[in-house]
Amino acid sequence: MEKDYSSIERVRVSKVKIKIEKLYKIFGPKAKEMTQEVKNGVNKDELLAKYNHVLGLDNINLDIEEQTIQVVMGLSGSGKSTLIRHINRLIEPTEGVVLVDNQDVTKLDKNELLDFRRTRTGMVFQRFGLFPHQNIIDNVQLGLSIKGVEKAESNETAMFWIDKVGLNGFEYKFPNQLSGGMQQRVGLARALANDPDILLMDEAFSALDPLIRSDMQDQLLELQKNLKKTIMFITHDLDEALKLGDQIAILNGGKLVQNGKPEEILLNPADDYVTKFVQDVNRAKVLKVKSIMISNSQGTEGPKVNMNDSIESCLPTILDTRSTLGVVDDQNNIVGSISDKEVASILRNN
Repeated sequence: MEKDYSSIERVRVSKVKIKIEKLYKIFGPKAKEMTQEVKNGVNKDELLAKYNHVLGLDNINLDIEEQTIQVVMGLSGSGKSTLIRHINRLIEPTEGVVLVDNQDVTKLDKNELLDFRRTRTGMVFQRFGLFPHQNIIDNVQLGLSIKGVEKAESNETAMFWIDKVGLNGFEYKFPNQLSGGMQQRVGLARALANDPDILLMDEAFSALDPLIRSDMQDQLLELQKNLKKTIMFITHDLDEALKLGDQIAILNGGKLVQNGKPEEILLNPADDYVTKFVQDVNRAKVLKVKSIMISNSQGTEGPKVNMNDSIESCLPTILDTRSTLGVVDDQNNIVGSISDKEVASILRNN
């Protein structure tokens, strides 16, 4: 039986920050003409073989809520990086609309677009993108300098974010004196220093070693608790997507094949492509108790588990009790129940 995820809502009223509608991107000299071919059913491989054009995005429709982390993932060539670059119009769409707070980014003139990029968005790249001849504090305050912020204020803001990402004491070092993980922290601080509404992160952690990468993921989640930015995070790594994403969109051949909460992606994959993506995931480790609990307000005797705990972390309690457990929220209110039968079902299907 499919679970009703709508029973667990955020306290705040959700608002769409970024709205992408009927977005197409085709690379080639006759892109406009080729859009109709794609609409008629020509896929990525056929478009290249028959017309020598590359299909980047095929009718993408996606709503991204404010103050959430929207992960976009897929294999190489699926359209992930192409999509994120449409948000700040580093790539021009062939057809379609990109709305940010109901403002159509595709209609901005040159000066409006420049202002939008400077004030509304920050971007963190895979390869750091730091200036090697500038020290860390100068790299972090680059955007502030471009905006004409006074030097004293710019330095103060840069130092605030250098401290926030754990690099206090390194502000006068140069990028080549820092490890890869530390350089990526500089890139994150630089993006945050401008206080953008939207943070765009394109494979930001993929060049890092696994332990450093995990640490950066933890830091991003910790920062997001307070910053509450709207973050679009591109990755090809499912574990990273499941750890970071409030919503996960999966692309295949330029098409959006599924978008949903992590538990929806795991428990109800839309097609064989998504099924293959998730087949080796340790569900007990990734899924939270709230994703399989039965929602109710009635108390139960015995031990309780938190709705936001992973199933794996609760296994000892669940297996020891061998009965129905109460599920509580962070304020210790009863919100549901869970039994060993639900857990056994998840483990059997892993």
